[in-house]
Amino acid sequence: MPDNIWQLKGSVELDVSTFRVMGILNVTSDSFYDGNEYADFDRAVAHGLKMAEEGADVIDVGGESTRPGSSRVTAEEEIKKIIPVIKSLSEKVDLPISCDTYKAGVAAKAIEAGASIINDISAFSMDKRLPEVVKDSGCGYVLMHMRGTPADMQVNPFYDDVSGEVEAFFEKKLGFMEKKGIDSGKAVIDPGIGFGKRLEDNLELIRHLDRLKKFGRPLLIGTSRKSFIGRLLNGLPAGERLEGSLASAVLAYSRGARIFRVHDVKETIRALRVAESIEKRG
Repeated sequence: MPDNIWQLKGSVELDVSTFRVMGILNVTSDSFYDGNEYADFDRAVAHGLKMAEEGADVIDVGGESTRPGSSRVTAEEEIKKIIPVIKSLSEKVDLPISCDTYKAGVAAKAIEAGASIINDISAFSMDKRLPEVVKDSGCGYVLMHMRGTPADMQVNPFYDDVSGEVEAFFEKKLGFMEKKGIDSGKAVIDPGIGFGKRLEDNLELIRHLDRLKKFGRPLLIGTSRKSFIGRLLNGLPAGERLEGSLASAVLAYSRGARIFRVHDVKETIRALRVAESIEKRG
């Protein structure tokens, strides 16, 4: 499968020869940036529709915060929060809907409700039943690197060679998917910026993102408003990290990223459109 095509559920394909923007829709009460803002069903759906109007290519719906130190919620709670939103959006917009979950039960319900992508922070490690759900549904899959769990991932993370260790991780996990009978064309890979990484690790991974192109799969990056940007900008809070987020997206694009998971859809599209035009005309 060419690395500029992402196969989703059924016969749906996403062409990533150009950049694609995945809008973040947190239906949670404690996300690091927009916690509780879209916990209400009507507001969540309205925000999803707004991101679609702004040009989002995918809407990523999540019902459990995965910020550092966050607590887990039950599958029942997650289902109650996100399934009505996924169902409503899948009926209202002609866009792929992604479900940000690592739980097999939630993933199965999300796919029934209209999701065509599972965005799994755990790379199949936190629910052993998830590979079967992904295989049987034929959905698209985001394979992400994380060290530890959200509860402990930022407790003294350390790498001797972060780029090399992340590369070895993806080689192992793509092999695992093959053994489970999951088509690698269903996967995109995400280095997991901020997930069990120090500031220098995040910068190193973005700087050498093109090393991951050797796996022949599209690269997804999620830097939007994350804490490493705040640290680089003298402690700015999440609400003031837009410019840093856009800078990181443009640099990631220049190094091969093509899918961008972001809070700020309109602004990211504008920045990437300029970056793409410069590259194509260079």
